Amino acid sequence: MSLIGKLLGTLITRGRLTLITPGGERETFGPGDGAELTIRFADRTVGFAIARNPRLAFGEAYMDERLVIENGTILELLEMIVGANRWEDGGKGRKMISKGKMGEITQLFRRNRSAKSKQNVAHHYDLSDQLYELFLDNDRQYSCAYYTDPKNSLEQAQADKKAHIAAKLHLQPAQHVLDIGCGWGGMALYLNKVAGVDVLGVTLSEEQLKVARLRAEEAGVADRVKFELVDYRSLTGTFDRIVSVGMFEHVGAAHYDEFYSTCRNLLTRDGVMLLHTIGRLGSESAPDPFTNKWIFPGYHLPSLSQMSAASEKVRLIASDVETLRIHYAYTLRAWLERCEARRAEIVALYDERFFRMWQFYLAGGIVMFEAGAACNYQVQYVRDRYALPITRDYMVEAEARYRASA
Repeated sequence: MSLIGKLLGTLITRGRLTLITPGGERETFGPGDGAELTIRFADRTVGFAIARNPRLAFGEAYMDERLVIENGTILELLEMIVGANRWEDGGKGRKMISKGKMGEITQLFRRNRSAKSKQNVAHHYDLSDQLYELFLDNDRQYSCAYYTDPKNSLEQAQADKKAHIAAKLHLQPAQHVLDIGCGWGGMALYLNKVAGVDVLGVTLSEEQLKVARLRAEEAGVADRVKFELVDYRSLTGTFDRIVSVGMFEHVGAAHYDEFYSTCRNLLTRDGVMLLHTIGRLGSESAPDPFTNKWIFPGYHLPSLSQMSAASEKVRLIASDVETLRIHYAYTLRAWLERCEARRAEIVALYDERFFRMWQFYLAGGIVMFEAGAACNYQVQYVRDRYALPITRDYMVEAEARYRASA
């Protein structure tokens, strides 16, 4: 049996996958008690490349149409492979899927200095605004939504996410808030609207900065909600609250100590910080090579233990920790559905290869949150143990109030 045959024979433990080789031969894998899919390899090097480095070569082969799905979708194929080899269950299949990661030592010491960080951000976030308009909600929230009900719309779930995060900040009118990695400004504008706070949003994306500033001007709050193109490490002064949503993934493990030290210095003594990030269940691991090469250069998903170790060094107290296990899977499903519905427009913006890359990125994200090692963490930090009420009741009350007012 070929190398790819051995790999697929190990991974496919439910359903049935038929592989058509470049010569026209058919090989079938799996017991058949589920979905039945058919794929075709366009040339003889595909199987060897995937067997050697599945985490990178599988996505690249799909991008380049060297792996063609004759029956089924890329999401169904990834569900068949990853869904049958869940992180919780471990086993031989998980080890096979994990082949081809970046070396642990290499990724640990990669440096995301200011200039490199800006370049990495531009690679992804400075894509055409039209692309993001096609699949994001109307507030352009490009991070995990919060589904109080899986049946909720994406718009509702993103609004609920903002209320959920705002409630954990224990906001008071006229406080000064720092939004690290402010995106297109939606969170900063929301905090000002529901709580009457002043916000400084910082970003390294020139395209996002333009949109955020324009939105603040149009809302008539540009004097209270300001946005700057600056690395958070260059900031001075202090803030009553710090919020960071979807930015910590780009900090890099080598800079965790620096991140937490900087945030502590920027936080007033009785300040509160809320960090929302994609993370990893279990121990730390190297980045996925496809995502690192094609989607988010320089990213790293932290384990909870990594976050704890770095924050403890500067005496930041983790006053509340929440693990969002599958909320991002719901979010990504909504994004993928919208992208596939607007396929022709995305292809017109870029090309078919870009669409397949984006489709693989979103589908891969879904299975990572449904069966892989990915999750989301929301961690609340304080410098002083007396900075917050001693129960979590204030969060529930504020969240209900914010939802009603928004």
